[in-house]
Formats: sequence, structure tokens, C-alpha cells
Amino acid sequence: MDACFRESRLWACEEFGDTVLGHASRRTRLIRIAAQACARPGGKVSEVFLTPAEAEGAYRWLENPAVQVGALVDGIGRACAARSAHYPFVYIPIDGSSLTLVDAEREKDFGPIGTARQGARGVKVLGAIAVSPEGVPLGVCALEWWARPPCAGKKRPNAARPTKEKETQRWLDADTKCWFQLDREGDSWPVLHHLQATGHWFTVRCSRNRRLTGTKKQPRKLIRDKLAKAPVLASMRVDLAGGHGREARSAQLVVRAATVVLELRDPWSKKRRPLSVQAVWVRERGTVPRGEKPLDWLLFTNHSVDTSEEALLVVRGYCQRWRIEEFHKTWKSGACNVEQSQLHSTVHVTKWATILAAVAIRIERLKLLARTQAELAASVELTPYEVHALLLWKRRNKTRTEVIPKSNPTIGQAVLWIAQMGGYRGKSSGGPPGSIVIARGLERLRHRAGALEDLESSSEI
Repeated sequence: MDACFRESRLWACEEFGDTVLGHASRRTRLIRIAAQACARPGGKVSEVFLTPAEAEGAYRWLENPAVQVGALVDGIGRACAARSAHYPFVYIPIDGSSLTLVDAEREKDFGPIGTARQGARGVKVLGAIAVSPEGVPLGVCALEWWARPPCAGKKRPNAARPTKEKETQRWLDADTKCWFQLDREGDSWPVLHHLQATGHWFTVRCSRNRRLTGTKKQPRKLIRDKLAKAPVLASMRVDLAGGHGREARSAQLVVRAATVVLELRDPWSKKRRPLSVQAVWVRERGTVPRGEKPLDWLLFTNHSVDTSEEALLVVRGYCQRWRIEEFHKTWKSGACNVEQSQLHSTVHVTKWATILAAVAIRIERLKLLARTQAELAASVELTPYEVHALLLWKRRNKTRTEVIPKSNPTIGQAVLWIAQMGGYRGKSSGGPPGSIVIARGLERLRHRAGALEDLESSSEI
């Protein structure tokens, strides 16, 4: 094995070492494929494997029917659980997405993506990742894959179809024990009741101004009307990144909370299914730019909100849901670029995409560690050869005022230097290091670390 991939192999063994594929040779090949993808991320298999023999071996493994995508997801889920065991609880952001894939001739077994007018094709995925209480990604918990069937004439309204026929069922299948964080797509009676039945914490953003249960003496009310009369329980600031029609800013938020009973109803059977939850209303005040709407979140949770500290904990937890959107960006179109895959079937694509998902979450973990726990030693994530190679490179490329440590730098310093190795130019690049420059720098660093390891090995002969 080439020395420059040995460091990546250590990560691949940790991530996929417990994967059960029925034969040891399949797992050995998986670890080799994952190590190559980690060292040189890319959506196309031909970009990751540079020799015909390596590429042919990867294609045969992906096309092997004995290799099941469920086993790969289980493997990375166990690695994620092992990392999560060090924390009293972890947040589990859950979100659906889609991979738009190349299918110009419409000969592949992909399904429609987006609207019929767009005509895009690909596969759908519902993902769950684990995030530490400090906001650092720990791993991928679950991936649910499916391809939408082609539209054939008029179909029943979505509300008239059984839950198992709807994409809502994907939300019920991605069950991971922890504190679930779901956006508005999770606001439906099957999901809310399922989450309540698990006995674990959840936070779901409300999709509309729901009605509350009432009596003859107390008519039904809308939830926002009730919360508007509740006193302000807490206030906080949240840094918002700029986006479509949104100015980057530090938003001042006020938080109200109340215990409510939602009047949930099955729209097909008309059966009522009330549910008692804590409602937390978060609204921006005093920092809204002219022409923009204030930030406004209405959250349902089964975590207690009796104190301001508990209410703020719920809000901070929902803020961690953004981590899965950043993960999707790195995975789909960023460093891993999985949407560029040209594999010919849904089964093969989902296997390859699952491996790249593990690579993407590692890149996101490095990025967030550098931002939130910058004083940790670099050795928590990098091998000794990687640290040594990074120090040697930085000493040759430092500015006059920089002071380089003699031994182990912090993770904040290391990730910044890795990004600089990948082309990051500081503030002129538009913000802190992102996933693409970190991934590019990691690839170059591993080649240098491999050369050091080869040099040391030759001196011992």
C-alpha cells in the first residue's frame, strides 16, 4: 500500500472496522476504498482511484450484490455511537435531501427529483448525524435511501395515502436514540406521536399556526395567540450567516414558552390524536434589517422548559440542526462532490455515497473542532506523521510574525495550516476555512506524511 494512504487507512479502520459484510475480504476491500476516498475525495470513482487496477477493484466491489448498503450504514452508525458514548447526550439533526445524478439518456433506475418541469433524476435520502453538546459533528447515525417512482396519472392526495406509502415513513424509519432535531417537514402527527413514544427528547419546528384542544367553556385557540400572552422567559443572541434575502448578523432573540395540547388529526380518517408538548416561541427583536422579516421559530419539544436555562438549551439544540445542512453541502457539491457520480444504478450509487458521507462528516468535524474547541491538541484528530509533516511545512511557509510551536500544535492552528496548504488566504477568502480547502489541504498533507513515514522506514532497514 502507498505510504501516503496509510494515515487515511487508520481512519477507515475506525469508521468501517465493525462493518459486517459476510466475508473478511469484502471488509478489507471496503477499508481500502474508504481510505482512498478519504485521502482523495471525489464524486467520480475514476477521480479517487488513479490506476486502472484500483478503479476496477472498486467497481467490482460496488457492483457485488453481497455488499448491502444497509450493512455500510450500520457500520458507520456503530462508529458514531462509540464516539457519542463519551457525552451525556448528543443532538441528532435529521433532514431529507436528494442527490441529483447524471442520467441524460434516462436509462438508469433513478427516480424523479424536484418538479416534473425540471425533469431532474436521482435518489432521495433522509440522513441523521450526531452532534456533540458543543456543536461538533461526531458521525453519521443513519441514512435512508429510496428512489421515487415515476408519476403515472392522477394520484390520491398525500393525506389520503397510508403513512407507509408516504415519505413520512422515512422519518419514522430513521430512529436514533438521543435529542432529535427536525425542521418543519417533521411536523406531522405520525412523526410527533412516534417521537413521543420513543421516550427520548425531540425538538420539531412547527410548520403552521396549529390549533389547540378546547372545551365548551374554553373554545379552541391558535398556538401563537396563546404564546403571545406568555411572558418573555429568556433572551439570547444567535449569529446568522448571510443567505438568500438575508443579511448576516448577530440576531437578538426573545423566547416565550408554554405547555400546550395540540389538536392533531389524521386528515384521512378524521380521527383526533391530541398531544401534550412544550411550545417554545423564538422571535427576533431589535436587530431586523430593513426590508427583512424577523427570525421566527415555533418549536415543539418534550424537554422541560421550566427555567430560562432549559428554554435556551432547547433553542441552542435547534440551532445544531444547521450542522446537517453543512454536511449535505460538503457531501453533495463540496469536497466530496457525490452528485458528480456516474454510476449506473441506485444500488451502486448509494453504496458509494454512503462511503463519501463518512468522509464528509470527518471534514465537517475537523472544521467545527477548529472553530469551537480550538485549544484541543491536534493529536486528537491527526496522526503523529501528519502533525510532524504539518509543522515542517508551516516552518518553511510562515510569516515573519508567526510563532510555530516545537511540537504538538492546537487543533485550531492545525486546521488553519491545513486550509492554507489547500489554498486558504485568510480573511480575503471570505470567512473561516471551509470544507473544500480543508479537504484539499488534507490530501496534500497525507502525501507529505506518507513520505516521512517512508523515510523513517528506510532508515530502519
